[in-house]
Amino acid sequence: MASFSLPVPMLSSDGGLPKYLRDIRAFPVLTPDEEFMLAKRWQEHEDVEAAHRLVTSHLRLVAKMALGFRHYGLPLSDLIGEGNLGLMRAVKKFDPDKGFRLATYAMWWIKAALHEYVLSSWSLVRLGTLAAHKKLFFNLRRVKAQLRIIETDGLGTDDVARIAEELDVPANEVVLMNQRLSARDSSLNAPVTSDIAIERQDLLMDERPNQEDLLGDREEEAHGSKLLAAGFQALDERERDILTERRLRENPMTLEELGARYGVSRERVRQLENRAFAKVQAAVIAAANA
Repeated sequence: MASFSLPVPMLSSDGGLPKYLRDIRAFPVLTPDEEFMLAKRWQEHEDVEAAHRLVTSHLRLVAKMALGFRHYGLPLSDLIGEGNLGLMRAVKKFDPDKGFRLATYAMWWIKAALHEYVLSSWSLVRLGTLAAHKKLFFNLRRVKAQLRIIETDGLGTDDVARIAEELDVPANEVVLMNQRLSARDSSLNAPVTSDIAIERQDLLMDERPNQEDLLGDREEEAHGSKLLAAGFQALDERERDILTERRLRENPMTLEELGARYGVSRERVRQLENRAFAKVQAAVIAAANA
């Protein structure tokens, strides 16, 4: 299939974020039938105009997701640009015959592009080389908020232990990552970047979802639930229980608690959890490609 490079609006200092958001809102939201026909035109005839309409109709999705990465201190114009590249890759590979909407499929490509850009841009020692670093980098703030940890001068020993247990990473990595992320925090009145005359507080958007977002969320949730149910069919009863308690609960059970339930060691529970996750992952991929 041919590649393409499509002209899309860019965020610049001329008008800044408000002007960019107005520009991309000018592109109409596609109906399911319109989206399907455009996707088939690109898939079967490599119609670049059809691909362009698919991309421009989803620029608002990219902007929303890019704004979610604004606290990493990187130029918003670059985040949006990288997200748009992820969107184009999604359009190129999208198969409308699978039965789900482009927004649901594109979200994963956009997020992957943003993750890759953030990781490559941060000067953190060894960041990106270990799974624990990536997990901490993208989840530390969320977990601190979830556990209601308020720090005044670094994390306490008990808080470090709680976070390490929640994310299943070494305690020393929690301390190092927290120091690195805290060093990059700045005031809401600080400028986003020298080439765009807006402050961080200007990027605090209305978080209420619009109708397009609500529809996309419902479709993604339904599709994900269907795939997850198919994946769980590959597990036995113990594996299903362990994976549910460890990864699907708002307050997950610890490895020790599950070990006591089944009369096995903490390490054995971890092995069973990882094996169950691998089974579900393989089954979900198979179901998605069926």
